[in-house]
Amino acid sequence: MADPRAFISFDFDHNETEKKLFVGQSKNHKTPFTIQNWSAKSSMPQSQWETIVKEKINKTNMLIVLVGKYMTSAIGVAKEISMAEDQNVPVFGIYVDGANTNSNLPKGLQRNRTIVWDWDKTYNEINRMMCEGKNKS
Repeated sequence: MADPRAFISFDFDHNETEKKLFVGQSKNHKTPFTIQNWSAKSSMPQSQWETIVKEKINKTNMLIVLVGKYMTSAIGVAKEISMAEDQNVPVFGIYVDGANTNSNLPKGLQRNRTIVWDWDKTYNEINRMMCEGKNKS
């Protein structure tokens, strides 16, 4: 399988460290997958954000949501999920930073599509997204 292109959605104010760890670890040779991170690389004005992010999500195979403890305040994450859904890009979540099955999920993210941060489970979910989703070349 070619490296999937993934947009990593996360709470910029609370989970930037987890995003860096997730993307960095996906490049480790012991991790059973690698991803191309197509996420926005920095904070940007709202007027540019929606256009740029929508375009980036459209060019990916999946959107991976890093679900932290403060998801209710991460309005941009819900917008990114909605953009992915509008473009038929599959979405799944990974609990990070102490979040778990009792934590709030952002609007649009299904509980049965949110998993613990485990590389084998993540690998399985990525494979499922590649089979289900709109696989862009």
